[in-house]
Amino acid sequence: MASTQSSAKPMSEKQRLKLQKFASKQEKQELQKNNEPGDASKETKFKKQDTYAVELKDWVEETPSGQRKILKPLDDEFRKAYLPKVVESAWYSFWEDQGLFKPRTENDGSLKPKGSYVIAIPPPNVTGKLHIGHALALSLEDTLIRWHRMRQFSTLYIPGCDHTGIATQAVVEKQLARYPKDGKSKRQEFSRAEFVQLCQDWKEDYHQEINKTIRRLGVSVDWSREAFTMSPQLSKAVTETFVRLHSEGLIYRANKLVHWSCRLSTALSTLEVDQKELEGTTKLDVPGYDRKIEFGTLTFFKYPIEGSDQTIEVATTRPETMLGDTGIAVHPQDDRYKDFVGKTARHPIIPGRQLRIVADEYVDRDFGTGAVKLTPAHDHNDFNLGKKHDLPFINILNEDGTLNSNAGPYAGEKRFNARYGVIEELKKLGLYTRQESNKMVVPICSRSGDVIEPLLKPQWWMRMEPLAKPAIAVVESGEIVIRPELQKRQYLQWMRNLQDWCLSRQLWWGHQIPAYYIGIEGEEEGSDADDNYWVCARTEQEAREMAEQKFPGKKVTLKRDEDVLDTWFSAGLWPFSALGWPDKTADLQNYFPTTTLETGWDIIPFWVSRMIMFSLKLTGMVPFTEVFCHGLIRDSDGRKMSKSLGNVIDPVDIVDGISLDGLHRKLLQGNLAQSEVKNAEKYQKKAFPQGIPEVGADALRFSLINYTQSSGSDINFDIKTMHGYRKFCNKIYQATKFVLGKLGDDFTPRESSALTGKESLPERWILTKMNTAAKQINEALGEREFARSTQVIHRYLYDELFDIFIENSKSIVSDGTPEEARSARDTLYTTIESGLRLLAPFMPFLTEELWQRLPRRPGDETSSITIAEYPEYDSSFHDPISEEAYELVLGCLKGIRSLLADYAVKDEGEVYIEPLNQIAHATVSAQLPAIEALTGKIPVNISILGTVENNHPDCAVFPISADANVYLEVCTRIQDTAKEVEKFKTKVDEARREQVEIDAIKAELGKVQDKDVTDAMQSAERRKRDVEARLRALQATVTMFEDTVF
Repeated sequence: MASTQSSAKPMSEKQRLKLQKFASKQEKQELQKNNEPGDASKETKFKKQDTYAVELKDWVEETPSGQRKILKPLDDEFRKAYLPKVVESAWYSFWEDQGLFKPRTENDGSLKPKGSYVIAIPPPNVTGKLHIGHALALSLEDTLIRWHRMRQFSTLYIPGCDHTGIATQAVVEKQLARYPKDGKSKRQEFSRAEFVQLCQDWKEDYHQEINKTIRRLGVSVDWSREAFTMSPQLSKAVTETFVRLHSEGLIYRANKLVHWSCRLSTALSTLEVDQKELEGTTKLDVPGYDRKIEFGTLTFFKYPIEGSDQTIEVATTRPETMLGDTGIAVHPQDDRYKDFVGKTARHPIIPGRQLRIVADEYVDRDFGTGAVKLTPAHDHNDFNLGKKHDLPFINILNEDGTLNSNAGPYAGEKRFNARYGVIEELKKLGLYTRQESNKMVVPICSRSGDVIEPLLKPQWWMRMEPLAKPAIAVVESGEIVIRPELQKRQYLQWMRNLQDWCLSRQLWWGHQIPAYYIGIEGEEEGSDADDNYWVCARTEQEAREMAEQKFPGKKVTLKRDEDVLDTWFSAGLWPFSALGWPDKTADLQNYFPTTTLETGWDIIPFWVSRMIMFSLKLTGMVPFTEVFCHGLIRDSDGRKMSKSLGNVIDPVDIVDGISLDGLHRKLLQGNLAQSEVKNAEKYQKKAFPQGIPEVGADALRFSLINYTQSSGSDINFDIKTMHGYRKFCNKIYQATKFVLGKLGDDFTPRESSALTGKESLPERWILTKMNTAAKQINEALGEREFARSTQVIHRYLYDELFDIFIENSKSIVSDGTPEEARSARDTLYTTIESGLRLLAPFMPFLTEELWQRLPRRPGDETSSITIAEYPEYDSSFHDPISEEAYELVLGCLKGIRSLLADYAVKDEGEVYIEPLNQIAHATVSAQLPAIEALTGKIPVNISILGTVENNHPDCAVFPISADANVYLEVCTRIQDTAKEVEKFKTKVDEARREQVEIDAIKAELGKVQDKDVTDAMQSAERRKRDVEARLRALQATVTMFEDTVF
């Protein structure tokens, strides 16, 4: 049988992106087309006020905390204009008191029919206040929570904080150094319990600051379920996890290399190490040194060969580590060194030490000399080679960064001072050869700025490979969806190359490891690295029982490990420990797995991956079903935000506004060095010369959501954008005031928003637009296209409802029949009320303030917009015929206004509308009174031509579409005919270019077979017809001007 399948191929990713770009362009053109009839200047018709004219020093919120807000009249001194502080006051305590943030369930306590929607907040660190990056995450998460709550899901948004071990300890130690307590400026001068209490005090202060900011932003978390990673319940989960995994052999004790911070005296996770790339020789500041230390230099020197006068030359970027060398490696196929393999070299500085020369294919023959010095105890690559070739592991480093007795004559010296000493000694011995500039990466402690050292140390480790396999499988199968796709690929790449995880941290603030070292009375102490001498238990009594079972008949002593766990260990348990695990709680049963994790892409490897692994291992379930990764916020220059640069922004400063002096003062409250303060002040003067104007929480939220692309691209912060959305808030405020005035005090909405059949064309148009907006916003939020969702709601409210329908409905409300006026009021109510509900997840304060002022439909007793139903698509409102008809009317208005403006018409103008088909003629004829009423203050005579081809002598044209053109008689208004010809020729050229572009798009779409293509192809066809009609009209006008002499 012959195949009937189309020869067109499925859509490729490249073609899909082109299609999306085309659709975006189409939408922009629609926006431009609809936006023209009512420009922003018309905001004055809503009695726009100077938002800074009113002093708030005399304003007091009179509503008692927790009660429904007392709504003062809109002509009140503080309510004539949109003032964020006034609008946003009182509502949060009302929401909390009403329990609106708790999960809403059925009467029997079961979940709503649509099920649950749960987000566990990525817990902010208690190291300080929230920054703008936190505000971004909170805005996105709360929008999703509020959207699902209004769509009648049982929603739960779990708040909480992370203890953040090393970061909190570091900041408290810095604070002590600057402001000693009881004469003590160092951690070591306190007992462990005293220092932990200092950290606890710090945590309490900033925990409260964090929660205040969350409330200021209107974030609808369920405070009754707030969690903290070091609370008794979550600490119980940490202990249970460690004990379980140790008993299964997944956690073990071993002496391996760790990332060591000499400044902080602790091992670090990879996340806490910044990789500083150097192009070559560079001097860097290192804490604890009076001079800058040289890095990015390759030092060449020779080792003497034992028993001969030969030498072998090696090269290193860390000359001081040669004091710990125990071997030299060469490539087995390197003819230069084949006779050296198996021999030994003599250490020139450490008497009696010999270095075995081994062959290994790992060696890069083209780097340095092709011979590699091996320091197995201080280099990760050398560690592996040392194990492979059974070389000695000699540690030369103390925990504070000084060298120990294994370093011979350099014992007690600082490591980088020893670097220069070793080079000088090699020169004296005649073994130094040269130095070369060399690209390299220097590992830097992100907390202290110290250079990280690989250090051999007994620690607790977790085997990652057994946990990684199932965590890879759930993402590959789609059980967990990671967006955008790029982050999914990075997650999988990371998971396939996992190394075992070092869990130990040499800190005092954190979860003390539940491991106990066993001593046996009367016997020599065992190795600290030997797992056999350790037991892990939930309590000390349980540990003692385990130790006695391990060494029966012997008297044992126990000493608990003083180290704490890496912060990411407890963070990895967050989604289920916050719901009560390991206990079998009702919350765990109802709300786990959670639904969405919204986070920055930068911590996928360190946090997201561990939550997935822990959850699968400990609960048998995924921790969430979706991960959405937003981009990172950078400053207006595109730089990463950093306190030392002065570009870290407190969201409260955007909400309330702050002067430049206020920003400067805040710099002095932190731990910045004086030089860093100066740099930060310099940036602040450049970025915020007048300080930061008050924006309000709603405008801040809306701006951040609008910034967020589905691609997860990074965001360049710009306060001007946010202030622009404050003006949008004012537009909403003034428009709603206007509608309330037009509705009147005695207005009662109909029981339902269903169509009556008596709606005018503009009403049917705006109801269709409202319906389309609801459809598109729901789709966009469902696809996590946040920027598109804000653009749609902005278009509907600002462009379609405020600038077009409200403006165009004034004459109907004022001059129409009672029946027409009532219908227009009903439509005004429906469209503004639905618009506020559409906007509510994005702008909770403003929408609540305005929605509460609107009358309710009969029988509607909803107490808050927070729990009102979110608008959904309703097919009964879908009216493409009326939509197209009114678009034609708007196009005519746009054409008339544009021509009048272009030719500076101040007196009576002669305008002709040329419909190009019968339907267009009927529409324009029926709507002529409305067109005449809306053309503006300039007197215009408007004539409607027939549909047959007309001549238009003495007229300039404004092509609308394939349905109509607008002409203006200009014979007496043109001074330079040649200039007019050139102007219209330019428009002809633009139309031709657009024609070529459309043909190319159609050709591309024709190559693929995909359901998405049909709509795009139809849109391209429609656009082509419009362009062809425009081209004909423009060409005719050019010919007319060329042939006419005025």
